[in-house]
Amino acid sequence: MKKINLLALTLLVGLLANAQTKNFIDQPYIEVAGNADTLVIPNEIYIRIIISEKDTRDRTSVEELEQKMVATLTGLGVNTEKDLNISDMTSNFRNYLLKSRDIIKSKLYTLKVTDAVTAAKVIINLEEAGISNTGIERVGHSDLNKLRNKMRTNAILDAKESALALTKPLNQALGAAIRIADTENISQQLQGQVAGIRIRGISSISNKNDDLSKIDFEKIKVSASVNVVFILK
Repeated sequence: MKKINLLALTLLVGLLANAQTKNFIDQPYIEVAGNADTLVIPNEIYIRIIISEKDTRDRTSVEELEQKMVATLTGLGVNTEKDLNISDMTSNFRNYLLKSRDIIKSKLYTLKVTDAVTAAKVIINLEEAGISNTGIERVGHSDLNKLRNKMRTNAILDAKESALALTKPLNQALGAAIRIADTENISQQLQGQVAGIRIRGISSISNKNDDLSKIDFEKIKVSASVNVVFILK
């Protein structure tokens, strides 16, 4: 008897589940896409600085070049203790042992600044100090998460506006959203934009006394795409 009741209960649950699924599929709905994007100026610029003895004619030591670098950056108002980090230290010691070459030391640093003008000043002043192996490593924005969420919100509003435009001529009203999908990975898109970043106007600057006000970065595009399903009333 208990086995029969258990079987009946199982069948009943299955029927209810199927009925709910059927009701969901049969009810009228509308599916729309929403998109939003914005352009922002990077406020986190990472500069790669390589110090190497082989880059100087008189074989200035890495230690001396490092002192020049720190003095130059400090003179520009850069907080080297906070924003300058060493990434790597190498030498050709192995080649020296194998081929009797001179040992050439090198160090790799990453410096973070917050605007293009400062980045340009760093590159120009370091070159004047004898450190020319520099370049923009990557850029970012300190409020990236907020920007992502704002674009998601705007994309949802765009989807709702599209749904209203489609349903108004039919005299139908939108009900609750029963499915929302975030269809775009914003962080990956940002990385793709960063790959082509450059300082515009720096090629026309010959020295630190030139006007740097026209120096700026290409803006980063942050976008979001969503897919929303609304019930129709």
